[in-house]
Amino acid sequence: MSDLRTPAIKRPSRSALIGAHHVLDLTSTQVMGVLNVTPDSFSDGGHYAESSKAIERALEMIEEGATIIDIGGESTRPGAQPVAPEIELARVLPVVEGIRRHSQVFVSVDTSEPRVIAAVCEAGADLINDIRSLQRPGSLEAVARAGAAACVMHMQGEPGNMQLDPRYSDVVSEVMTFLDARVVACGERGVGRERVIVDPGFGFGKTLDHNLALMRGLRRLVARGLPVVMGASRKSMFAQLFERDAMASRINGSLGAAFWGVQQGVSIIRSHDVRETAEMALLASTLVADIHD
Repeated sequence: MSDLRTPAIKRPSRSALIGAHHVLDLTSTQVMGVLNVTPDSFSDGGHYAESSKAIERALEMIEEGATIIDIGGESTRPGAQPVAPEIELARVLPVVEGIRRHSQVFVSVDTSEPRVIAAVCEAGADLINDIRSLQRPGSLEAVARAGAAACVMHMQGEPGNMQLDPRYSDVVSEVMTFLDARVVACGERGVGRERVIVDPGFGFGKTLDHNLALMRGLRRLVARGLPVVMGASRKSMFAQLFERDAMASRINGSLGAAFWGVQQGVSIIRSHDVRETAEMALLASTLVADIHD
């Protein structure tokens, strides 16, 4: 029987993600722990607004199985409004610095702002996770200068309007076409494929049907050859699907999605519930490994 932590799952041939300061192993599915340092995020807004509490939570998630900590200083929930770069930087920079004092974990920062990108990478961040896919002026150049990894994500519209009336002819094909174009743009500006991962953007300008179609199409995304991030944790799609907007339903849906994602070859699962997701990923990996033995 094969090693349970190196499952025989069809996944991109690339086995690592090169960040600004560290290299992330991608031979098995990794868990990205969500750390929102905003007062208004949909799931945990305000819980970790104090830097000391945020750093403590980051270290806790590492113990629970996170190999990436993803720090967000701007809420991107539906209807959210942008914040000034100086506010975003004041929220995230002390947390990056604090984590670096205690750990060499792979650090990701959710941001679209060139000033923030430059500062957090200098402080120790490895990955820029941008919901706007590095389309703001100067953001892609800032990632290239920092030598950082980039996560490019699909979003129709902006957080303030993305859920008003999203429409697609073929959501999976359109998302793949967009992501392919952004990967090319990254390469043209000096951010090579070895530094790029892609995110289909569950819940970002998508209806329930669009999200479910993307779930079914994950294997098609993986087959494009780049590591895929699945960020469906605690999303409203599960409340809609189960017709019950309770946190338990959202967590149940998130864990089911994590199990499915591992089986489809997803490289990174973004999660608020790290221990549970890491255990679910290990179970899915183990079962697939057994089938292939």
